[in-house]
Amino acid sequence: MLKLNTIKAQPGANHKRKRLGRGSGSGHGPTAGKGDKGQLARSGGSVRPGFEGGQMPLYRRVPKRGFTSITKRAIAVLNICDLEVLDPKSFSEITLETLGQASVIKGRYDRLAILGTGELTKVFHVKAHKVTPSAQDKITKAGGHVELLPIPSKATKKVKGKGKAKAAVN
Repeated sequence: MLKLNTIKAQPGANHKRKRLGRGSGSGHGPTAGKGDKGQLARSGGSVRPGFEGGQMPLYRRVPKRGFTSITKRAIAVLNICDLEVLDPKSFSEITLETLGQASVIKGRYDRLAILGTGELTKVFHVKAHKVTPSAQDKITKAGGHVELLPIPSKATKKVKGKGKAKAAVN
C-alpha cells in the first residue's frame, strides 16, 4: 500500500549535482568544464541577450510601428444590462468608486461611461463622466437620476522654487 512515508523518486529521476573545480580527479577540475582561455572561460564572459556577434540584431532590423500615448485615459465602460444585474439596495449611487469597491469594475480607470445596451427596470442614481442619450433615457424612465461629472483634467504640478502651480492642458 502506498503511504506518504514510503514514497520515493523513480530510479534515475534524481541526479547528483555537478561539483565544478574540485580537483583533476573529479573530471571537472581546474577549468571547471569551461575549456582553456577565451571569452566563455572568463568570469562574466557571456554576451547580452539578443547579441548576434556584431550582426545587426533582429530587434533593430524589424520595423517599429505605432506608439504608446502617455496621456491616454482609461475609461470603464458599463452597459445598462450590467446595471440590471446589480442590487439597488447595496448601491446608493453608481460611481466609479462604488463600482470599484464592489469589484464590478476591476483595474484602474479614470472615467466611467454608461452605454445603452439592454433594458433597465431598477432605480439607480448614476454619476458618470459620459452617458449616452439612450442610456440616460432608460435610466430616467426606470425612475433613476443621471448626473454628469466633469472630465478630470491632469493634476497640477508644483514648479520647484517658484511655489506656483503649473496647470497642464488635458
